[in-house]
Amino acid sequence: MDAAETPEPSFTIAFVPGVTLAKWATVWQERRKDLPLAFAPTAEADAVSVLHERTADVSFVRMPVDDTDLSLIPLYSEIAVVVVPKDHGIAKLESVTVADITDEHLLQDPDDVPEWRDVATELSDGTRRPLPEMRSVEDAIELVAAGVGIVIVPQSVARLYGRKDVVARPVTDVAETRIGLAWLAEETTPDIEDFVGVVRGRTARSSRAPQEEPEKAPPKERKPQQKPKAKPFTPRQGRAPKKLGKGRNRGRGGRS
Repeated sequence: MDAAETPEPSFTIAFVPGVTLAKWATVWQERRKDLPLAFAPTAEADAVSVLHERTADVSFVRMPVDDTDLSLIPLYSEIAVVVVPKDHGIAKLESVTVADITDEHLLQDPDDVPEWRDVATELSDGTRRPLPEMRSVEDAIELVAAGVGIVIVPQSVARLYGRKDVVARPVTDVAETRIGLAWLAEETTPDIEDFVGVVRGRTARSSRAPQEEPEKAPPKERKPQQKPKAKPFTPRQGRAPKKLGKGRNRGRGGRS
């Protein structure tokens, strides 16, 4: 009988809708050709449970989440947008406030958007209708296109499920959401540390531990300079006296 095949090792990344992994995956594949990546699209409600169930090594979550037993690092923030039909009056605006949409029907749990919940007309006067069955954000946006109501979601989610018959506009007074990277704290492996380094933009040569300064070589001992030996003194010899010439300097007198 053939021995059972051992599955190839892989590193599994779970991620909620709207998260784009392309740049991090590219860097990982350049550095860690020995460990392929596996991707697990995950609903926001399951982004933490996949870690506890050990079906993912790390998970990109939309905060806040229950971070019990987790290591969690915030990465970036996202603005909130309202999605409305293309022919809605809000589509003519560059951005809106909650006051502009208090009379709209929200196709999601009001507790998801407390800023809207606290001033919504349909909640204050008791006219809110039960929500239709929706299995995903994509289903909700399809109902938006049909004119049933509105949704308020992170901008990346609106882009992911964008359609030609709806538009998204920033809601300036709804709190931003944050994307974070989570993993089980007790299972922080070298592979997870490598991936965290990729996400945080560390270079391949950088290290998590502080590098020790190289030891400096001891200064070379200077040898005392020796004075040059004095040359023996040799007195300079004087010039020989000049000899007087003959004839011209003698007197012309004759012999006596």
